[in-house]
Amino acid sequence: MDRAFRLIGRRVLGAIPVLAIVVAGTFLLLELAPGDAVDAYVVSTGGDAAMISGLREAWGLDQSAAARFGLYLTRLAHGDLGWSISFSRPVLDVIMERLPRTLLLMGSATALSFALGSLLGIVAGARPESLRDRSLSIVSLALYAMPSFWLGLVLSVVFAVNLRWFPLSGFETIASGSTGLERGLDIVRHLALPVVSLGLVYMALYMRVMRAAMAEIWREDFVRALIARGFGHARIVRHVARNALLPLVTMLGVQAAVMLGGSVVIESVFAVPGLGRLTQEAVAQRDTPLLLGIILISAVFVIAVNLLVDLLYVWLDPRIGSSGETL
Repeated sequence: MDRAFRLIGRRVLGAIPVLAIVVAGTFLLLELAPGDAVDAYVVSTGGDAAMISGLREAWGLDQSAAARFGLYLTRLAHGDLGWSISFSRPVLDVIMERLPRTLLLMGSATALSFALGSLLGIVAGARPESLRDRSLSIVSLALYAMPSFWLGLVLSVVFAVNLRWFPLSGFETIASGSTGLERGLDIVRHLALPVVSLGLVYMALYMRVMRAAMAEIWREDFVRALIARGFGHARIVRHVARNALLPLVTMLGVQAAVMLGGSVVIESVFAVPGLGRLTQEAVAQRDTPLLLGIILISAVFVIAVNLLVDLLYVWLDPRIGSSGETL
């Protein structure tokens, strides 16, 4: 327990400079990009010089970049992510409204890819170089080579347009009035294709890592000892699979940021109103406070996931950290 608290303390302290770099780097990149929120507004609605000047003053864009960054940091220190120009609402409220949908999409896709990938990896790695292993390796390579957006488009055409088994887009049926279990099933039907599109690509990756880890562990001395003592094949596979799970757990943390990026693309393909679609809208409107808030919340999410993975790693292998080793 003490090791867990020390690990959490180190991670929280280490996250502060990381988040500072993320905020400063993102603000600098947005400043270097041409145009601002007023330009984006005028392009879509039109306006004269007086209106443009008035908007810049009202939105604080007439101040220097250093002054705006200093004001943003002051607000951030008080837990205020600022005011969204395009939504005319607090940034935190807008993000919190969309974030649960993205977390549901990411969580479902991660659970699908991890469970199915590790299971198929065990099936393939139970007998390395067998026909079953080679067949599953070919399938996993083919899936991993497919871009998630292309797979999503194919699944949409087949299962939504032609077979009409699933809705084509959205998070739930608008104005359906359904509640409870009926609403939950409606959301499941809407998210089925996005989750499968996102999860299958990462499933192939988890499967290949699990298979490779098992093939490596089959050559360990303790496996030869188990064989020499007459243990059955199924029992030895369980021992090998348990040891091979550690690299997959590590990958969960590494893949969190990649999965978040993939959800942005999938949400655009299936028109899911989550954080990915919100990012797209913020970029189109040059809504700097909203973009900064999205990237900051995403960075906090990735850091939190990596911390949970580290704690899970210590729990699975108590030898780690027991002699002052750091993760």
